[in-house]
Amino acid sequence: MVKIKDVAERAQVSPATVSNVLNGRSNVGEETRQRVLEICKELDYQPNLSGKSLKTGDNHTILFNFSDFDREFYLKIIQGISDYAYSKDYDLLICTNKSSEKYMNKTFTSGCIMLDGKCSNSLLMRKSAEKYPMIILDRVIEAPYLKSLVIDNYSAQRELMEELIRAGYRKFAYISGVDGEDTQQRYRAFRDALDEHQIEFKRENYFSGDYREKSGYRIAKLLMLSENLPDILVCANDNMAIGAIKAFRAEGIRVPEDISVCGFDDTEAAKMLELTTVTIPNYERGYLAAQYLLENIDGAENYDTFRISAKVKWRKTTLRSIETKF
Repeated sequence: MVKIKDVAERAQVSPATVSNVLNGRSNVGEETRQRVLEICKELDYQPNLSGKSLKTGDNHTILFNFSDFDREFYLKIIQGISDYAYSKDYDLLICTNKSSEKYMNKTFTSGCIMLDGKCSNSLLMRKSAEKYPMIILDRVIEAPYLKSLVIDNYSAQRELMEELIRAGYRKFAYISGVDGEDTQQRYRAFRDALDEHQIEFKRENYFSGDYREKSGYRIAKLLMLSENLPDILVCANDNMAIGAIKAFRAEGIRVPEDISVCGFDDTEAAKMLELTTVTIPNYERGYLAAQYLLENIDGAENYDTFRISAKVKWRKTTLRSIETKF
């Protein structure tokens, strides 16, 4: 690894002079500045940013942590985060759950956006501080220096269910996802709507998935073992709904003529399959998360929970009793 002293020796200056050049200080002549910069380029010298941040306490980098590369919506969230961060001259460090704790400190980053259900509340509360704020996505934690930014899952799922019931659906099946606040809210809205309309829901029609397409495919195979299919399969996300549709069609079962299917998230694949789903503004929530984080890094102290609304997107995988409605 090239060190600052290697650059200094090649340029025939002191390491302090190289440091002054790299930090943009005005106490270096232009000819010397250009010579040092050219040698840095030739040697591909990379400054020790963590060492610098230890001295200055300012690394101008934020951390985004998430748990799973399989779910498409992460890309839109990352795009929203990066667009805002880069517009404010911040760098973005992205990692997964196994390495997150290492980078959740001022040595490497100035703050964190967390989207990882495996990261415990206790760890987040321990790591957050006045000079290290965090934005938490998809769960609410009421603690100092933590701001929760969550989707209003309940209202969106309830809207979906009310219209399905209004359209005449009565026999429901449900695929849940990995346990978490968003999963719990979606299922609670599903059950509250059925209970309010006095629609029976059989426990045998509840299935636990993992948010992946394969689990939706597998569960649809189990559903087809029954003599009577439900009217509709409600899935806690699009990936599982898409897997179910593929399984049904592989066996010659038509969607929505024989069974309707709906999801949650509105991924690109959902659009291609004309899947009825709930649209989550993922780019926007990434952008907002970065905005709130940088404001709190600058001392705004805005830690109230912010809820983002989501809308139902009606498409061809559900039958409609009133065509003009959807």
